[in-house]
Formats: sequence, C-alpha cells, structure tokens
Amino acid sequence: MVRSFILLAAMQLVLLVLGLIGALSADRVRNLPRALWVLIVLLVPLFGPIAYYLWGRPLPAPHEGGPARGHTARPASPDDDPDFLRTMNTEQARRDRELLAQWERELQKPEDE
Repeated sequence: MVRSFILLAAMQLVLLVLGLIGALSADRVRNLPRALWVLIVLLVPLFGPIAYYLWGRPLPAPHEGGPARGHTARPASPDDDPDFLRTMNTEQARRDRELLAQWERELQKPEDE
C-alpha cells in the first residue's frame, strides 16, 4: 500500500512538473489564458496537468503538402544550405590553391639561390 502511494505521488509530481513546464514554455495555449492554466496545473492535483495536456496544449501544425503557402522552406543551419556549402567549397579550394602556390614558391627559392 505504501509503495503504491509513493508511486502515485511520484507520478503526480512528474505530471505537475511537466504540465507546468509545458504551460509556461508553450508559444500559445488553447481554451484558457496561460495564467489560468498555470493555476489549474498547480491547484488541481493530478487532473490539472491532465486537463492541460488534453485541452490546453496547442495542437501541432499540420505538415501536409510541404511548407505553408507563401513560406519557403529555409535550412535550419548553414550546413543544411547547399548554396552556403557550395560557396564554402569554392572559397576553401581557392585558399588551398593559394597556399599550395605559396609553398611551391618557397620551395623554389632555395634552388634558385
């Protein structure tokens, strides 16, 4: 009996923390203002976080058919952008060629002297 009480208390605590973090970090919430969801999560044990996840958490945006109309898909980082990688490749190749030419000139100097 004590073990089940401890397990339920731990589950309630985890739900409370996750519900509170979810309500405070969401860009927007549904059905009620954010402050009211935070109060519900804090003051209504067990059912407050469950209610937030069922009715307060924002619905995920549909991803059917690619990006939304009028929006172009942008790379998340420079490594995902093929144009950026292409310019890096040409800049790096140019620097490598210049460095190689400099080394060849330095190797030719002692032979000429």
